[in-house]
Amino acid sequence: MNTFKILSVNLLILIIFSSCNVEKTGIVAHRGAWKKNNLPENSIASLRHAIDMKNAGSEFDVWMTADDSLVINHDAHYNKMLIEETNYADLQKFKLSNGEKLPTLYEYISEGERNNKHTLLVCEIKPSEISKERGKNTALKTVETVKRLKAEKNTIYISFDYDILKQIRLVDNKVVLQYLEGNKSPKEVKLDNISGVDYHFSVFKKHPEWIKEAKDNKIILNAWTVNEAADMDWIIANKFNYITTNEPELLEQKLKNKN
Repeated sequence: MNTFKILSVNLLILIIFSSCNVEKTGIVAHRGAWKKNNLPENSIASLRHAIDMKNAGSEFDVWMTADDSLVINHDAHYNKMLIEETNYADLQKFKLSNGEKLPTLYEYISEGERNNKHTLLVCEIKPSEISKERGKNTALKTVETVKRLKAEKNTIYISFDYDILKQIRLVDNKVVLQYLEGNKSPKEVKLDNISGVDYHFSVFKKHPEWIKEAKDNKIILNAWTVNEAADMDWIIANKFNYITTNEPELLEQKLKNKN
């Protein structure tokens, strides 16, 4: 990565994350930008479309196979096979709907770094269904892969497993981390040096005081998975940093209309 690109990415992260005085809410394409063009979720194609749209982020999900390969898929099962108990060679025999093979994390991050000056890679590490320790190991291997590809400046990590985020913080004190579960206040996550709260939008409607608390404590505000226009309007009005959505094109138009 050349010096110009490092500076550009650092500036991008600074603009998106450092301030709670949000001028424009960033769009995160949930599992990539897939819906409008009927692309497979979490595919290379959906990632590339999010990058081409210049979305602020593109989210994807990571599992570790039985033979310790890191792969991109939302569900615990792929083609009725439990990913954590199946070798990658057996998983890749079954193609995605557009003909792609099940992507590895290495392939996904490599694509995310190609011709990309605008879109952060929002890496969700799935809690292991086998053990907490395996989930932490998945997190460490994921971070190692990202660093090997020199993509750490362009990657943030999210998880429903708080211990996974704390494990990542132990090995990287600079990376952006966001918690998904919705059961901790912004003040609580700040105490553990977690950068943001990325909760279902209904959590913020139940706890509207957390919006101000996050802003006062410089905690990133993100909401998932926001697909209805009225919910988008509410979050935009409350000046969240991010909205994670399956409808990035609709959200893009709404944001344009607000300007």
